[in-house]
Amino acid sequence: MQIELDLGNPNLTLLHRAGLAGLWMMLKYFEIHSNEKSPQGLNWRLTSRQITLQWQGNDREVLDSLLRESFQIQDGLISLRCLNLKDINDIQPRLIIHQGILGTFLQHNSTHKSIGIVEKTLQIDEDTPEILVKYKYLKSYVHQEFVNKLCDSKGKLLKKPIKVAGWLNPGAVVRHVAFSSQTSFEETSEQALMLLFAPIACCYFLLKSKLQEKKAQFALVIPEITNLEKYTEYRQQLSFKNAGYKSFYASSLGNAGLKFLVQKNTSKTATTYGVNQCQVLTLGTVPWSTQQKTRTNLYIVQAHEEICNLYKMVCNYFTDNILINQKNEGYFVSSFAKEFITDNLVKKRLWYQGLSDIITSNELFTKLTYEREGLNKMMKKGIDTESKKLFVEAFHDALLNTYGKEASGNKQPNFDKINIQIRTKLARCKNAESLRSFIFEFWSKPGSRSKVVQNNWKELMILITETDDWKLLRDLALLGLASYKTKSNDKESDKSTLDVQKEDDDDEIDFI
Repeated sequence: MQIELDLGNPNLTLLHRAGLAGLWMMLKYFEIHSNEKSPQGLNWRLTSRQITLQWQGNDREVLDSLLRESFQIQDGLISLRCLNLKDINDIQPRLIIHQGILGTFLQHNSTHKSIGIVEKTLQIDEDTPEILVKYKYLKSYVHQEFVNKLCDSKGKLLKKPIKVAGWLNPGAVVRHVAFSSQTSFEETSEQALMLLFAPIACCYFLLKSKLQEKKAQFALVIPEITNLEKYTEYRQQLSFKNAGYKSFYASSLGNAGLKFLVQKNTSKTATTYGVNQCQVLTLGTVPWSTQQKTRTNLYIVQAHEEICNLYKMVCNYFTDNILINQKNEGYFVSSFAKEFITDNLVKKRLWYQGLSDIITSNELFTKLTYEREGLNKMMKKGIDTESKKLFVEAFHDALLNTYGKEASGNKQPNFDKINIQIRTKLARCKNAESLRSFIFEFWSKPGSRSKVVQNNWKELMILITETDDWKLLRDLALLGLASYKTKSNDKESDKSTLDVQKEDDDDEIDFI
């Protein structure tokens, strides 16, 4: 028997190609570790674009050997031999793979057998508290016995198409349950074999969003692979193998995709490894199809130098943290600003674009101001034109004067009240005329007149009167309000950051 699997096959989806890469990685592992047990009776040839499998004898026995040597269990955790995770003493990288696969491909209980839930305390790093993780201790999972679907009763590889279950191709669902036989997905046995190895090449993240107010859910990252050998080098980097549990978290789909692509820098990923794009998706149950898991969201994430540079700023200026709750347990808290900024980046929008549409309440605005220091740094280095930067600086200058007037007339000045009033007025600006009226009024108020405006009047007037997107100016104004730094609000921010994390205490997830 001989099978040729080619990356250039036009019938292959992104997930098929990821599966082809996963199989390539596994076979290469068996080549390198020839002293270890490997599939019996199977020969292969690997190129950067193709895999050729050859064997003699019973198809079932050969393929069963391949699957059982590839998909194993160690200490109750899914073990993918080609990732060499069994040689790493730290359990965290192994848990990421285990939880990620169970949270995406193998969500349904019918896909695996477990002996129960195990608790494990993890020390993320020296400077953070321990966190408690709960996970399923597995006895088996469907990949280990899939040969029964690939071969007939006589042990021959099936010639007719195979009906594909949702776990094998997540999101490829039956269109109508009443007509399952007519609307279900089918694959050839060769393509089904590819899909079986897709979990090896994919990556996984746990999403904790502050904007969508959903329980934590898993994101599946499917790379766009153009070279099997180069992708194997990329996936087997130490940055993946030694990934700590903190790197398992992401605040959004955009954040997850960029985390995957920007391991060191984008240009190296794209030019050296040929990986400059990926799909990131979430799976869940929708009201019209409660019987199966459906793709609930999907992003296409591309990497290029501009996004890379901005994403590096985001990672430097906005941090995710692990804090202690009232039960003295550690839990993860994601950056609010990082969530909307990274989603903007992957949508090829300005990083602050749409901020006014996102911050629709005083509660959300308060959360945003907890990260004012990072926003201030992003404003100084990440705004695309000098005139827009001047606009925000003018807003800061007017705020300084407004706060000064408030402080001079009150023993206990209420800056928060001022911020709420300004944000509310901004929210009421529904067209270019009302926004301009607000800006001119704010800049010309006695006590709040800005020297930045006076010194740069011409540039600012051109920006305000000739811009095609008045909503972008409203976003910049809100950015100016949220990013303004004083010594007093820095201290308030430090205290309030700890207070707001209590809200996230109820958002803990058992990793099962």
